[in-house]
Amino acid sequence: MRAAAPSGAPAQSPARPPARHPVRDDSLRRFAALWSRAIYPVSATQMSRAEFEEHLVPLADRLAAALHTWPFDPEPAAEVGAALVRAHCTDPESLPKVLGAVDSYLLVYCPPGGALTDTEARARCARLQHSLSAGFAQALRERALAEQEALSRAALAAQQETEKALHTSEARFRAVFEGAAIGVGIADVDGRIVDVNDALARMFGGPGYDVMGRNVDDLAHPEDNPEIPGMYSELIRGDRDYYRVEKPYYRGDGSVLWTDLSVALLRDSHGKPQYQLALMEDITERRLLHERLRYEATHDALTGLPNRTLFFENLDRALAATGGGDVAPARFGLCYLDLDGFKSVNDSLGHAVGDELLVAVAERLRSCATAPAELVARLGGDEFVALLTGPTAQADAISLARRMLAALSRPIRLDDRDLSVRASIGIVEGAAGEFDAAEVLRSADITMYRAKAAGGNRYELADADSDARVIARHSLTNRLPAALDNSEFFIEYQPLVRLTDDTVRGAEALVRWLHPVHGVLGPDQFIPLAESTGLIVPLGRWVLEESARQARAWQQETAGRPPVRVNVNLSPSQLRYPFLVADTVAILENAGLEPSALCLEVTENALIGADEEELRPLRQLADMGVDIALDDFGTGYSNLAYLRRLPVSTLKLDRSFTRGMQRAPADPVDVKIVEGIVSLAHTLDLSVTVEGVETGNQAEHLRILGCDTAQGWYYARPGPPERLRTLSLVDAAS
Repeated sequence: MRAAAPSGAPAQSPARPPARHPVRDDSLRRFAALWSRAIYPVSATQMSRAEFEEHLVPLADRLAAALHTWPFDPEPAAEVGAALVRAHCTDPESLPKVLGAVDSYLLVYCPPGGALTDTEARARCARLQHSLSAGFAQALRERALAEQEALSRAALAAQQETEKALHTSEARFRAVFEGAAIGVGIADVDGRIVDVNDALARMFGGPGYDVMGRNVDDLAHPEDNPEIPGMYSELIRGDRDYYRVEKPYYRGDGSVLWTDLSVALLRDSHGKPQYQLALMEDITERRLLHERLRYEATHDALTGLPNRTLFFENLDRALAATGGGDVAPARFGLCYLDLDGFKSVNDSLGHAVGDELLVAVAERLRSCATAPAELVARLGGDEFVALLTGPTAQADAISLARRMLAALSRPIRLDDRDLSVRASIGIVEGAAGEFDAAEVLRSADITMYRAKAAGGNRYELADADSDARVIARHSLTNRLPAALDNSEFFIEYQPLVRLTDDTVRGAEALVRWLHPVHGVLGPDQFIPLAESTGLIVPLGRWVLEESARQARAWQQETAGRPPVRVNVNLSPSQLRYPFLVADTVAILENAGLEPSALCLEVTENALIGADEEELRPLRQLADMGVDIALDDFGTGYSNLAYLRRLPVSTLKLDRSFTRGMQRAPADPVDVKIVEGIVSLAHTLDLSVTVEGVETGNQAEHLRILGCDTAQGWYYARPGPPERLRTLSLVDAAS
């Protein structure tokens, strides 16, 4: 059978306010008059044309109301279809004429006004026609079933009356048999067809295709319900009196006839099975409509590929094939594909070109899945997925991924331009019963993004450890907003020590997260997540407020001793925050802290290539007296001459440059590099702070080389503010 072509309808906008029913009564009557003119000649109603036209007015009103209602609901059209059947519009030509009139005149005489676009209105009209057809078919079927039941009762009654008045019952039965609108056939218990009525003969193609004398077994069809042979055997044995199924047959011209088949057993006066009575209703049109709607519901309107619904149906079946007994569970493989850089195509060339590209990509992917057990579907956007089953699913999935990447490696020509296409693929393989569909898709999605992060245009295999890390990262990301509201963050301080006399001159504020499940988490575990979610700005503001308050408290405690300066890290997102300067000024004023007591640390990578507009907030803060430190200096590959235009007062030398000084003898290359950096910094009137100092030998070398301050485990590990001046001076490297 040939499935109907998809005809996707555009989605309705949920933001549009509900439309009112604006149709005037005269418009409804004109629509009803045209509708009546189309279907009255093929109706079997007892009403006059004027009465029939008046009967259609409220039905037209219901269609118009359904067309304008919000949210859209096509169900009232099904009731209109049923009402037409009740009005005796049951001729085979009635439904096409009904639908033709609705399609031609409903939008003309019941226009949607400005509430809907033309495309949306046509889509609603089409769905109303589908619903009307379904309601019409259902009502017609119920009417036919009533006729079937009446006929069956009449047939059985006639059989029972045979013993009393055979000639009377035979006459009555023959009248019903010949005059029935549905197909009726009689076969003996051996299956030989002994009689059929004209309606059944017409169903099978007329006199040219005579079923008389044939055996019912000869009428089997490949799509028969597998339960039919069992029910048929029970019937002719006398263990069953009746069964009902939907069954296909071949017509004389080779086309398929779908029927709603009811078979009843006729017994003789002794109760012995004697005949089979078959009642058939032609449901081919209803079946085709159902298949068309099913196709549209399970296939992507743009590419024609199976959509998300059909893919998940196949995935659920694959995951449920768990085997049994000594049979090993079936295996599956899944390739999750996402186009690299597709958004730039839509942004630069427009969505129309993007859609054409997706259609071309779909065709290439479809050509790669050649095996019967391979399914390629579109999940949405530029996301595609391929499902495979079989004992070699992993090898097959890898092979398919390679074929798909190779197929996409050739440029796609659209509108006289060649578009290069790249894709990232995540592959998941396993045995049925080990995962559910959500777990499989999650793992495939994670793996696909791992391939994309590795440069794209490649595939990666799923890895449980990688999945666990991503899931944990996602869990932490979701928890971050509540963590700030619940005061789960706290700050530890690491002393900044002056190398000339080993006195504490300041402290770096290091934020920690006391997670209710995972315990204390360092900034490397959650700061990148805060950056990606935008929470870094409120979190950074809180850190600055707490650090300023603590610095003020230290000042009040240091009577007669030099004041302690607090260093606070700024992320790239904070640098781009438009109210950074205003927030910093307000925080300093609220804490009663001088700007000179605050040092803001900015990584070198964050400032590489920054223009004057991006540097302006730092210049404003530096002009106020806030120190600016260039953190992780030496890791950004920046031009040293670039330092002259940065508003920084301190270089924080990355620990990688001084690691060679931890033991004697010191690495002479590291010594020369640090010596040169210190000389350059002092020439530019910059102080030098070294982080990661872990041994006394390292500290001594840095003092000799002229470094100003240092921090690291040799002096003290990060801790609570009350331990700021407690220095350990222990070689951490030992």
